Amino acid sequence: MVMSRLHRYTYAQYVALEKESPTKHEFFDSEIYAMAGGSEEHSAIAAKVITALDNATGDRPCRVHTSDLRIYVEAVGLATFPDGAVICGPLHQHPPSPEATALNPAILLEVTSDSSEDYDTGGKLEAYKTIPTLREYIVVSHRERRITVHRRGAAGDFTMRVAIAGGKVAVEALGAELVVDAIYRNSSVP
Repeated sequence: MVMSRLHRYTYAQYVALEKESPTKHEFFDSEIYAMAGGSEEHSAIAAKVITALDNATGDRPCRVHTSDLRIYVEAVGLATFPDGAVICGPLHQHPPSPEATALNPAILLEVTSDSSEDYDTGGKLEAYKTIPTLREYIVVSHRERRITVHRRGAAGDFTMRVAIAGGKVAVEALGAELVVDAIYRNSSVP
């Protein structure tokens, strides 16, 4: 939801709003968007992926974060709250942003919804690809049992791997696999 299309906001105005508001907001192209709350199904699926990623970190110097960690995409000026993120090494804080705003995710996670699916697989994907530290972007469908991993190759290009019911997909940054049926266990997603 757009707060106002008649007013262009500065990033400083966005930061001030975030410090006072109980609602999370995304900032992009001088606009401020209220983040809608997810469904119970969305929350459960995100929790399963986050748990799988956390289990895979092992002794690596990586931390798995929920949607409470803001990611700032410097190349496009996007401040957003992905459903999950993995930061390896120290968190690089974006100085003008409120606390807990990272510049250096290795892995990002989005679980789609009716309202976010096109954005998660289009504009947000393109924005995320500009993050120099990003190795993988995981998109989990709310419509069908499907997990897509966009992976950065050695030359910087991205490839896409998809797994559906009965399959699994690698998360190479952690040397792990996401098993589709395990992620969607007890889910109403067909």
